[in-house]
Amino acid sequence: MRTGSEPTTARSPLRMRFWLGLWGLVWAIAGTVAFALVGRPGWAVACGVLWLVITVDLVMVLRHIRQGPHFQPGRDVPPYEPPDQGDPRPGS
Repeated sequence: MRTGSEPTTARSPLRMRFWLGLWGLVWAIAGTVAFALVGRPGWAVACGVLWLVITVDLVMVLRHIRQGPHFQPGRDVPPYEPPDQGDPRPGS
């Protein structure tokens, strides 16, 4: 719901989140491979789970980027539907 106090030029940092996610993805893949090679299966699984989480996050970020900007109402749009002009107490 719009309250009227939002900045008019607010933007979501999706591109920054995408690049930071890629950076994390590189490290998660490297960690999975490194821990698997040195015989630490627990840590390899932990990095693999992190790899999966980062991949899902990157897919969602890319989906939001491709959707493009959404309509944001201006200051002339009220934050809620105005009430009807009728009697506020029905039945009286």
